[in-house]
Amino acid sequence: MTEPDFEPTNDIARMALGRRAEQLAAQHLERHGAEIVLRNFRRRSGELDLVARWRDMLLIVEVRLRSNRDFGGSAASVDSGKQRKIIRTTRQLLQCHPALARWPLRFDVIAVEADPDGKWQLEWIAHAFSASD
Repeated sequence: MTEPDFEPTNDIARMALGRRAEQLAAQHLERHGAEIVLRNFRRRSGELDLVARWRDMLLIVEVRLRSNRDFGGSAASVDSGKQRKIIRTTRQLLQCHPALARWPLRFDVIAVEADPDGKWQLEWIAHAFSASD
């Protein structure tokens, strides 16, 4: 029996980068006055990276990290399939936490990219998609 093609250090490093990107995104939101309500809300249908209250609305924030812009960068990776998962998981979130349903809802993306010199670039894309898309 052959060993699976798995390098723990690569997967662990990728997970650590993902956690760092989510941390940077949360800090970015907080600097702009948002309150992080939940992180990594998981259900069978998917995961919501960040849920935040900002001004008079509830933000569902997908954090995307890309090290390579060859395929459109971070924001372009939130395709229609990913959007459907986020919307489905958001419905479950609102069932589990009905008090959150009183806030108008908005779906945002925070695109996180690392420059070759190690600096992080964040782009907050408000209204990235809607539940009716």
